[in-house]
Amino acid sequence: MKPAPCIRTVAVALTGASGMAYGLRLTECLLASGCRVWLLVSQVAQVVARQELDLTLPSRPAEAQALLTARFGAAEGQLQVFGRDEWFAPPASGSNPPDAMVVCPCTMGSLAAIAAGLAGTLIERAADVVIKEGRPLILVPRETPFSALHLENMLRLARMGVVILPANPGFYHRPQSVEALVDFVVARILDQLRVPHSLLPRWGEDATE
Repeated sequence: MKPAPCIRTVAVALTGASGMAYGLRLTECLLASGCRVWLLVSQVAQVVARQELDLTLPSRPAEAQALLTARFGAAEGQLQVFGRDEWFAPPASGSNPPDAMVVCPCTMGSLAAIAAGLAGTLIERAADVVIKEGRPLILVPRETPFSALHLENMLRLARMGVVILPANPGFYHRPQSVEALVDFVVARILDQLRVPHSLLPRWGEDATE
């Protein structure tokens, strides 16, 4: 059975939760698979990237786009970066939605806003568009413990068809590095998007094969 084709355009939103490595690694893998990526970056995500990865993401979207295009070796035009208030960006309208969207990492504030149908930022509006247009939406919360309010918001979204995929790496593949733990979560996201990958062996498969 042939693997499903890569989804053509994926919107990836980086919010201010811890776990910026997940979102950037996901972006890298999507680009490597041939997908077009619309990257939506919140202001707090820039702070987290600097704190966790010593990565300074420029505030100007065009400069961030140039930096990440070079960092990931993306083709010209394959990666587009948008700021929080770019209301004329493609994902802000149901006339030009992405094929899927992933918020990774996802803050509880962003999750709550999406659950309530708010659209105060481009990330929230893009998520609202994806839901109303019936496209796949995956939220990757990185928080612990979850409060009753967090869980209620997740349940509300799950009932709408949104995939809640917490950043909970497994250990049965015996990871030897932080990168391997990151890849475990990213692999699960790619599986939901039906994007082929070889980040780690699948259950029941010999890793040496």
